[in-house]
Amino acid sequence: MAAAAASPGAGGMDGKPRTSPKSVKFLFGGLAGMGATVFVQPLDLVKNRMQLSGEGAKTREYKTSFHALTSILRAEGLRGIYTGLSAGLLRQATYTTTRLGIYTVLFERLTGADGTPPGFLLKAVIGMTAGATGAFVGTPAEVALIRMTADGRLPPDQRRGYKNVFNALIRITREEGVLTLWRGCIPTMARAVVVNAAQLASYSQSKQFLLDSGYFSDNILCHFCASMISGLVTTAASMPVDIVKTRIQNMRMIDGKPEYKNGLDVLVKVIRYEGFFSLWKGFTPYYARLGPHTVLTFIFLEQMNKAYKRLFLSG
Repeated sequence: MAAAAASPGAGGMDGKPRTSPKSVKFLFGGLAGMGATVFVQPLDLVKNRMQLSGEGAKTREYKTSFHALTSILRAEGLRGIYTGLSAGLLRQATYTTTRLGIYTVLFERLTGADGTPPGFLLKAVIGMTAGATGAFVGTPAEVALIRMTADGRLPPDQRRGYKNVFNALIRITREEGVLTLWRGCIPTMARAVVVNAAQLASYSQSKQFLLDSGYFSDNILCHFCASMISGLVTTAASMPVDIVKTRIQNMRMIDGKPEYKNGLDVLVKVIRYEGFFSLWKGFTPYYARLGPHTVLTFIFLEQMNKAYKRLFLSG
């Protein structure tokens, strides 16, 4: 065993090429997601504000995503559009590390000895399993992120005023109980199942299709195109579930009762008071956030994997 570990460039006993250790896969998954978050955090903030705009039959605060962005810049400044960055980074360090790590490990284990990848349905199952597990681990950071990005739209006397993600987690635990950190866990996991079934499976499938077409080689252009296709599929499929998650995690207690009883109650109230198509409210900022994040995450991940193989697994 020690000899095998000392010669990473050699093939394994089953004839499959050696790959990076599981711990490295998890690390690269988290780093790729965190790197992408630094670029798309302003879009995440706009998405969350758009999804909360018009809540409870109130007049919509923002007409378009561009209106939301300019309004936030005008009222909160350049730093304001990066509100919640610490929570976004922690979410990626927990959720994305678990999600991509588990997906990569399962994908490789289910790949045939001759290199044949899993079929489309199996990819979807792998993605859903990885997503649900990652969502459970990342829910506390998700709750902090939703609340921190929503704070600026409230009157000063109603703001929660979290200083950073760790301050948010401590205060939520102290003021509302530790279980509140997992508020909205079920819709968060449901959203992750939809997102990962669409995102991870469609990315793998899209990349495979592009490579089989003969017009693409395994390079950044291929990764970019596959990621954009994946992001579009994911956006269309997951928006209704995402707005449920956002509303539940941001809700307050009114006269000792929560604003929403459960995810179904959110769907019913949104449709009743805001219209059926409000379930897809903010489609543009959602894709504007998810598309580039998907692109950047997979590009960073592919490049780190290639660098690791070149430096440690070659020869």
